[in-house]
Amino acid sequence: MEVKFHDIGEGMNEGEILNYFVKVGETVTVDQPLVEMQTDKMVAEIPSPIAGRVQEIYFDPGETIQVGTVIMQIANEAEQPRNEKKKQETVQEEAMVVESVEKSALLYRTQRILATPYTRKIARDNGIDIEKIKGTGAAFRVTDDDVYQVINNGVAPRQQEKTTKEMEVAETAQPAPEDSIPFTGIRRQIAKKMSYSLQTIPHVTHFDEVDLTHLMEFRKELKEIGESISIVAFFIKAIVIALKDYPVFNAKLDEDNEVIRLAKEYNIGLATDTKAGLMVPVLHQAESKPLREINKQMKELTGKAQNGRLTAQDMKNGTFTISNVGPLGGIGATPIINHPETGIISFHKTKKTAVVMEDNEIAVRHMMNLSFSFDHRVADGALAVAFTNRFAELIEEPKKLLLELI
Repeated sequence: MEVKFHDIGEGMNEGEILNYFVKVGETVTVDQPLVEMQTDKMVAEIPSPIAGRVQEIYFDPGETIQVGTVIMQIANEAEQPRNEKKKQETVQEEAMVVESVEKSALLYRTQRILATPYTRKIARDNGIDIEKIKGTGAAFRVTDDDVYQVINNGVAPRQQEKTTKEMEVAETAQPAPEDSIPFTGIRRQIAKKMSYSLQTIPHVTHFDEVDLTHLMEFRKELKEIGESISIVAFFIKAIVIALKDYPVFNAKLDEDNEVIRLAKEYNIGLATDTKAGLMVPVLHQAESKPLREINKQMKELTGKAQNGRLTAQDMKNGTFTISNVGPLGGIGATPIINHPETGIISFHKTKKTAVVMEDNEIAVRHMMNLSFSFDHRVADGALAVAFTNRFAELIEEPKKLLLELI
């Protein structure tokens, strides 16, 4: 049975091999994790399709391979040659005196402790044997904090086994500078995707400011009656309404067929800063969800992203992306479009500002800057301004936003 690198994310065509969980000669069970892969969107494990024995592993950790590439070969135990089976039976008979020890070792190997791929990566990068850590999470899952606790307490890391090839490389390789940072994993995949987006899409960024005073007052009133809704949930709802009015920004350009394909669903990508790098989980069908549900799912998705628990489904079919960088500070940026989408909007720091009102009176208002990057092949500046004006109208007067929800 050939184990191939299959497509585990929308639009993915390659991935980096991070780590193998098995070695040549080891027996594996159905669905046992075999290899950990890094794509431009996520870290994922590829499970075994059959029970058997690992015959060949064709690539080393750190190599990048294309979708469809055969990673390893597994022999189905039921289909091994008869003489091989006989040999195995003989070995088993001779080893009956240590049968309990073998069963314990097999159980330890196949029933691995629970941990996310990112948590495993932290342990691996620091030379920690994660199988020996007692997890404090649900169902004894090992968390990031558990690994960092071992690291900070100065527990001696396991001695890593080195292959002949690794030792040869170590003998000839020059030591890396102390201030170097490995350009691998998610960081490298993000770089590839951002470079491709900028090379493919003619970006234009429109800047504007929005008065959040009334919205913040409305949120305060909601809190007083026990309803705590994130301000970003209101942004998402307003963005969806604005996209309905200007659907060209909820679209993808199909150059091969010379057509702009307008999406029927409004799947909002949530650019999320994580320890592993930028992740963009997708809140699907936002147009059909009430504010409470948007608020709930948004927090769940960003939490999964930060804990390295996103699935392939969580990352698929985005039609428009938002980035809330306000909590980090900053008054402006030029966000890069999440290809093949048409637009991305960033929300920046909100601050109290003296504003001259229509009656020429000066008032202190809560003002927020926004940056909207769009594909200039698909839309022009005037349409982009109209889109952000519509968004601002809904946010500055929450009652108008509520009317759109009725």
